Amino acid sequence: MIKDRKLIVQDLGLMAYELVWQHQKKEVSARKQEPMLDDVLILAEHAPVYTLGTGSQTQFVHFDLADPSYEVHRVERGGEVTYHCPGQLVGYPILNLRYHRQDLHWYLRQLEEVLIHCLAHYGLLGERVKGLTGVWIDGYKVAAIGIKVSRWITMHGFALNVCPDLAGFKLITPCGIANRPIGSMEQFVPGIAVDEIKAVLVASFAEVFNLSNAVVGFGY
Repeated sequence: MIKDRKLIVQDLGLMAYELVWQHQKKEVSARKQEPMLDDVLILAEHAPVYTLGTGSQTQFVHFDLADPSYEVHRVERGGEVTYHCPGQLVGYPILNLRYHRQDLHWYLRQLEEVLIHCLAHYGLLGERVKGLTGVWIDGYKVAAIGIKVSRWITMHGFALNVCPDLAGFKLITPCGIANRPIGSMEQFVPGIAVDEIKAVLVASFAEVFNLSNAVVGFGY
């Protein structure tokens, strides 16, 4: 691990999923060409959209994929179907794991740890569930994780339910897990908003990934 690597934070606000997806690809491509480039954490919210991982099973989608109410994208991340909407903070880390640890299991646990740290700032106990990926509070899944790693460059990432309308999750079996409810931070911290947690999340990310000289540059 190389110390003192910098973190560039790009806060894209509310932006169409496909635009952020294309932007991720550009950042990944740049780091494949120039591996020493700084690490990036892209933050965004999305209009209602469903995404399916490369191996997602359509049995977990409970609407007509030929005539969906919202956008649907099959993308190159792992995992099953999930849902994004305003009020959910989505983080897309573009990291070169050669400068951290070349271990996908470790990386997934680190992403969970970032979210657990962030929740702890609000007095919330974020928990892992053995054999599953994500973070739960009192049995409610509040954060989902799905990644893609190519030549040790990461893309896709995590989605933290801050204060979203959870109704869209009823049209799918989120992450293929039928017996665990979806929840949000708002259930436990009434009135919480996405904008107020961004700085906490960035600080947690920098701490967990040992990016002590974080550079915060909003926008791109």
